[in-house]
Amino acid sequence: METKAYIENYLSETVKIAETVPKEEIEKVVDILRELRSSSGRLFILGVGGSAANASHAVNDFRKIGGIETYAPTDNVSELTARTNDEGWDTTFTEWLKTSHISEKDAVMVFSVGGGSATTSQNIVTALKLAKEKNARVISIVSRNGGYSKEISDACVLIPVVSDERITPHAEGWQGVIWHLIVNAL
Repeated sequence: METKAYIENYLSETVKIAETVPKEEIEKVVDILRELRSSSGRLFILGVGGSAANASHAVNDFRKIGGIETYAPTDNVSELTARTNDEGWDTTFTEWLKTSHISEKDAVMVFSVGGGSATTSQNIVTALKLAKEKNARVISIVSRNGGYSKEISDACVLIPVVSDERITPHAEGWQGVIWHLIVNAL
């Protein structure tokens, strides 16, 4: 496909997502985060790969603009890699959340393309199980079928799949669109 046609196609897909993204779920997320902020709860943002980079950026926005105490375990590469080396990848987020004393006052937000499953993003899956055990709220911004994150979330913004070839770029790009929308709606 030539460059101009690719650009037109990509932007057309972006418009399709904007028209079909579940707005009622975005509203639920805003409500949860307003309640979290008013009760002085903390927000923990989890993501791997490109979603980890998005988590880091979102931490800044939720803290600085949204006024919510917010953290991402992937921002501390020393702890992340030490836990991976010593304890294994699957528990990196869980053990970090335990050390952070996650509780019912807190919320976990997941940025993920697939949302975690029996075979992928196990560190997200185990962290969400812990979050639910501790009665923390769970929010996710995911794509594909939403995976485990969608199953367990109190609010899930499922980015519609409009192209099988571009699931990841749309999912990760729309994570940014959605969190910016949310943080500025708070």
